[in-house]
Amino acid sequence: MYTIGDKIVYPMQGAGVIVNIADKEILDEVRTYYILKLPIKDMEVMVPVDNAQELGVREVLSKEDMDKVLELLKSEERIEMPKNWNRRYRFNMDRIKSGNVLEIARVVRALERIDSQKSLSTGERKLLNNAKQIIVSEMVLVYDEDVEVVTTLVDEAILG
Repeated sequence: MYTIGDKIVYPMQGAGVIVNIADKEILDEVRTYYILKLPIKDMEVMVPVDNAQELGVREVLSKEDMDKVLELLKSEERIEMPKNWNRRYRFNMDRIKSGNVLEIARVVRALERIDSQKSLSTGERKLLNNAKQIIVSEMVLVYDEDVEVVTTLVDEAILG
């Protein structure tokens, strides 16, 4: 179990700091939730404590591991992806849902490269922005920097 002040990652939403642990009644059921404050858009998210592990909640990475994410964003590694945007969307969505930040970084890098050659579909653009937000939110907490600074760092890594 995590405690107030812990920095954790909630897959598909990003990283945040636990600001409270509270019982909430939702749909006539009282459950205990971690109240996470995300650094991006100053958003709060509730994560049910009893199934946080199944949801893939984890602690934020170390600086060394996050440095590896930046290196991956800079790399020229190519991943074979479906040509059809709809299949590619599902393929990348599954990779993001895994919660593995290296896989999420691969999605960001691949979609940015596709976007530089031809415009992404609206769905893929949203997927790219969400994936980038997940990475940036964790980097903000790991590197203890502002969102703008980290966003620039990520963009420079991708664009080389």
